[in-house]
Amino acid sequence: MQILVVEDERRLAEALQQILTEKKYMVDLAFDGLDGYDLAVSGIYDVIILDVMLPKMNGLQVAEKLRKEKISTPILMLTAKDQITDKVKGLDAGADDYMTKPFSPEELLARVRALTRRQGEVVFDELTFDGLTLNLSTCDLSCEDKSVHLNFKEFEIMKILLGNPQNVTTKDDLIVKVWGYDSNAVDNNVEVYISFLRKKLEFINSKVEIVSLRKVGYRLEVNGDD
Repeated sequence: MQILVVEDERRLAEALQQILTEKKYMVDLAFDGLDGYDLAVSGIYDVIILDVMLPKMNGLQVAEKLRKEKISTPILMLTAKDQITDKVKGLDAGADDYMTKPFSPEELLARVRALTRRQGEVVFDELTFDGLTLNLSTCDLSCEDKSVHLNFKEFEIMKILLGNPQNVTTKDDLIVKVWGYDSNAVDNNVEVYISFLRKKLEFINSKVEIVSLRKVGYRLEVNGDD
């Protein structure tokens, strides 16, 4: 899962990043509202944690602008203020939840989980396509009675492909969603993990194949050979 933290207090932003990465979330940081908006408008994030008091563009303005751009990513707004009127302003601007500083790591994680459930990220325990099943809890990929465990990046790539099995996913999309927005990963990194996944699909005797579309990307297809 990809999370964007927009917080101008660098120590707090880095602390939030550490809390979230320890739970296997992928986290990008922005330290002002303008940079935060530029990242958030890409639509690649599953949750945005957004401070209210930000330089260049405050959190309320960021939230309002994102909603006008039809970006529906859940927003958890952070603020030192605890007045009801401030919370109402945040929610009216487009925030989905509101948390006042200071807060505990447990509360932060619980609110992130609640937002992803609301968004539909954790509704299903598994993804399936033509006999191929990916267990989202165990990271196991299976076909009939054979299964294989996927490492983190293999799992994230397969989850993206199975989430849109008949649509093309570009290498750029995979790099951003799996390695991160500021990653130095290149096309070759994607190709290596696609190769790993193809071998694992062959190992479990799945008819599902990862097909390359030259200069476009990847999609899943079913091999019709008996």
